[in-house]
Amino acid sequence: MTNNFETEIACSFCGRSQSLVERLIEGPGVYICNDCVNIAVSILEADETKAQNKKTKSSIDIDNLPTPKEIFSHLGEYVIGQDLAKRALSVAVYNHYKRILAKENNLSKDDTELNKANVLIIGNTGTGKTYLAQTLARIMKVPFAIVDATTLTQAGYVGEDVENILVRLVQNSDGDIQKASKGIIYIDEIDKISRKGDNPSITRDVSGEGVQQSLLKIIEGTVANIPTKNMAGGRKHPGQETTQIDTKDILFIVGGAFDGLKDILKTRDRSAKIGFGAKINRGFESEYNIYQDVRPEDLQKFGLIPELIGRLPVITSVDDLDEKTMLRILLDPKNSLVKQFKKLFILDDVKLKFEKEALRVIVQKAFSFKTGARGLRSILEKTLEPIMFEIPSRDDISQVIVTKKAAEGLEDPKIIIKEQIVKNNRRVRVA
Repeated sequence: MTNNFETEIACSFCGRSQSLVERLIEGPGVYICNDCVNIAVSILEADETKAQNKKTKSSIDIDNLPTPKEIFSHLGEYVIGQDLAKRALSVAVYNHYKRILAKENNLSKDDTELNKANVLIIGNTGTGKTYLAQTLARIMKVPFAIVDATTLTQAGYVGEDVENILVRLVQNSDGDIQKASKGIIYIDEIDKISRKGDNPSITRDVSGEGVQQSLLKIIEGTVANIPTKNMAGGRKHPGQETTQIDTKDILFIVGGAFDGLKDILKTRDRSAKIGFGAKINRGFESEYNIYQDVRPEDLQKFGLIPELIGRLPVITSVDDLDEKTMLRILLDPKNSLVKQFKKLFILDDVKLKFEKEALRVIVQKAFSFKTGARGLRSILEKTLEPIMFEIPSRDDISQVIVTKKAAEGLEDPKIIIKEQIVKNNRRVRVA
């Protein structure tokens, strides 16, 4: 008995016959279906992406790494004063990314391993600790995340896992783990997780010493597991899909007001200046920044555990703001508050001006609030709120002037109306 049909041709890769696929492409003695072509294209694209990522491991080029002086100069465009902190941060950030680039480019000529130097910033609220870290990340063009230490608790208790600080960094990196692993994390309110006194607690301190213990490995450098999906914080749970991220190249900057640390420093200073060979007191009642003299033992007395202090080798401080500095903060930086509000008004085709006396009143009121530079914005918002409510609904306002009385809250800012002249049936506007 003879066979009345020919054997049907099939894909040489997946083996499916012509009737089971949309299209077969014929080559010299071989066939490939459309599905296998698509799979091959996907493989090539994935390989190309991996090769590209390998070439651009870091967004920072070893030849274009800004020097500490350049970083300091860039910081000066946005942050007024605080030269001590700006200098310390400039050196720390430069050394951190120089270490990463040296490792990636195999520049080390021996087996010496360079450890990272995380930073501790001490200073009162509103003095620019967070803003310094934000500006650094913007200068270095790396991902940045801000977390609050007070929301963290020890594993197994109500609150957030310490790994959530990494989740936020990955979120701000658009999910790119490679990019996030070279970012900067600022942990605020680190002083709020101190233990009571410098002795180990005999009870379980799940939101204080327990959090400090949990932070140790992450800050020093470890491979941590974070949720792959639904990265919204909270607790990890068994069976949850996770992604690994290495924290050894993440720079941690931690900050806090450390209320009460001054008393520890003054007590230590008095006890150290007894006897004929004692040095003269530098005068803590003057404008001198007492936090410049902070030592690891002072932080331990405050309540930080020695292991955490050892992982924060760079300790710097920010000065309290006086009225003169706060006036400069209003006017001088690239994105000063006055410039920001002027731009907001320009978007509505309105000019905004401030009388000199009005600016002084705003600074004096903010200084009396004792909230640092944060108080400036709240005062400006309250002063300009009535006008900002009106402007979008009107097209006859040419200019707004903030007078001294407006800054004092005694009247609304002064409005200048556009003069409208009808000429040749056309409307001519004169500011």
